[in-house]
Amino acid sequence: MATFRFEALKAASNRPPVAVSELGKKSEIFGSNVFNDKSMRQHLTPEAYKAVRSAMDQGTKIDRRMADYIALGMKEWAMTKGVTHYTHWFQPLTGTTAEKHDAFFETSFDGSDPVEKFGGSQLVQQEPDASSFPNGGIRNTFEARGYTAWDPTSPAFIFGTTLCIPTVFVSYTGEALDNKAPLLRALSAIDDAATEVAKFFDKNVKKVTPTLGWEQEYFLIDDALAASRPDILQTGRTLLGHVSAKGQQLEDHYFGSIPTRVLNYMRDLENECMLLGIPVKTRHNEVAPNQFELAPIFEETNLAVDHNSLLMDVMQKVGERHHFKVLFHEKPFKGVNGSGKHNNWSLATDTGINLLAPGKTPNSNLQFLTFFINTIKAVSTYEELLRASIASASNDHRLGANEAPPAIISIFIGQQLTKVLEELEGVSTGKLSPEEKTDLKLNVVGKIPDVLLDNTDRNRTSPFAFTGNKFEFRAVGSTANCATSMTTLNSIVAKQLIDFRKEVEALVEKDGLKKDEAIFNVLREYIKETKDILFEGDGYSKEWEEEAARRGLSNHKTTPAALKAKVSKKAFDLFAELNVMNHTEVESRYEIELEDYVKKVQIEGRVLGDIVRNHIIPTAFKYQNLLIENIKGLKDIFGDSYEELAAEQILILKKTSMHVNELNAKLHAMMDARKEANSLDSVEKMAHAYCDNVKPYFDEIRYHADKLELMVDNELWTLTKYRELLFTR
Repeated sequence: MATFRFEALKAASNRPPVAVSELGKKSEIFGSNVFNDKSMRQHLTPEAYKAVRSAMDQGTKIDRRMADYIALGMKEWAMTKGVTHYTHWFQPLTGTTAEKHDAFFETSFDGSDPVEKFGGSQLVQQEPDASSFPNGGIRNTFEARGYTAWDPTSPAFIFGTTLCIPTVFVSYTGEALDNKAPLLRALSAIDDAATEVAKFFDKNVKKVTPTLGWEQEYFLIDDALAASRPDILQTGRTLLGHVSAKGQQLEDHYFGSIPTRVLNYMRDLENECMLLGIPVKTRHNEVAPNQFELAPIFEETNLAVDHNSLLMDVMQKVGERHHFKVLFHEKPFKGVNGSGKHNNWSLATDTGINLLAPGKTPNSNLQFLTFFINTIKAVSTYEELLRASIASASNDHRLGANEAPPAIISIFIGQQLTKVLEELEGVSTGKLSPEEKTDLKLNVVGKIPDVLLDNTDRNRTSPFAFTGNKFEFRAVGSTANCATSMTTLNSIVAKQLIDFRKEVEALVEKDGLKKDEAIFNVLREYIKETKDILFEGDGYSKEWEEEAARRGLSNHKTTPAALKAKVSKKAFDLFAELNVMNHTEVESRYEIELEDYVKKVQIEGRVLGDIVRNHIIPTAFKYQNLLIENIKGLKDIFGDSYEELAAEQILILKKTSMHVNELNAKLHAMMDARKEANSLDSVEKMAHAYCDNVKPYFDEIRYHADKLELMVDNELWTLTKYRELLFTR
């Protein structure tokens, strides 16, 4: 009997909700464990406070003397909250976060005079082993030196008894070994580029800040049930399992009443988020059973990325208190929806204007159209690179696999804005007559205020959709670090805005056009050039695949194919021009992401083999032995007439034997393909071999294993079933 499985089911079914106490009004506790502006004012000298604010707002450097004063104030604040250790909290290219804790505690040389010490040198810099993290060949084992350096634009925070200091992670030779450093460079690039364009409309604009509001989807599974599934524990998803008779087809889970255990988990999580300054606002059931979502108020992009990375760690820790395993995998269960991380992106000026929000005057709407159309142009030019930015082994299960959204990058803008662009396309070349200017501003630009949030329809199949005052990048995977896609998106828009400004200024200087005329002329050409990227229909349809191919849009359904765009001349030139990443940094990330793909598929193949050999086949043999004993018994009682009476048992025995034989054959074929892939001399070749030659066996093996699950006695089956994983609450 499958004792472990049934004990896990019993534990999960009898699990009481964990009591959660409210800590007070959210507005009162928000940011209590963050060294924010309020805390800095209380614990820093005026000079030190001014230095931090200047670094945060203008990007100025903090000298070591001032860093000592800041560190002293930070330590005193932290110790009032029971903190004993500090860590440089960074985001290496593993896709997760990293930390090494050091105590404030120090002694003198002879062990006397113990003190709590934390100075500017500890605040500003630490030295982790760079060769032990993914580096794409930048660092060798004998060249282990790497540095974490304080990022003052993201405030320090307390988690447990540790002061966490957000940092970048760079090699001894200066290359970025993390996700944050390129993101910060991309944000600086778009700030400069967007500010120059914004000054066409308002000379008072001095800074443009990219904003991000992510939506995090996830599954919650009782930890006892998760522990009974080796595939969930080691890969984050189920590699086997027959789909449940009931899945999401009744649409009864979406926005339904939140189960009590889950609601208490959410309340506990929100308490932690409030203390850490993560402005979570929305919680609800998602489409699939046991799938949920939370979303925050939008923030500055660097802080939003840090908060999402921190949140995913906090979610797991809070989950442990509630006996939940949090699954972030994009497709943990076959037959029901997977999870994404929708990235809602916009641009805001220091004068309080959202540059992607339609305004109330012709001038503000021309500004809106400028940034709106330039974003479309950027995506149109770099659609392959944008697709590459969200490529991963786990996200492949969503993109291009009948899961929202498809692998083809397209943009949805809605009928009203489509009509506006069509009218703007009719602008004549060169100088505009007074009548044309009036007609444009009154009939085209002037009517955009009618395009309100509710008037822009939604298209769940669109990877990149305009939703009223922002673009929603829906294709980002739920496990992803937002920094990767945001670095690419902000870079391509920055590059596009730089080109746009040059074109406008050239028309003004060389052709004598007025500024508005030049803007209209350039935007008109962009509209003509970007028609292929705009799509309003069903992204799942076969017709769209065919139409996209005719338009020349890429359709990279697998990570090895998609990642190639990262090392194209186009990508190298883009990142080098903007000083976001140099050639070495770009190339190293390509190597790292290919290695990550290979390792994840490799691990899944090994886990699949272990489960088949140690669970599926032995269980099938036990069931066959029961059938054989039953057939023998019938023969002993009924003699030669037993065959008619045992016909069904014999048929089942033959079918189980066939599935076992096929399982064994496919498993050995997969292992041979894996060995062949491992023998290849480059990670690129290995990635393609794993994708094309190893991974296809997963579905074939699963088919036979899932057939056996339907046939074998439920009392013998060792793996917790889908109906139990998805509907035990």
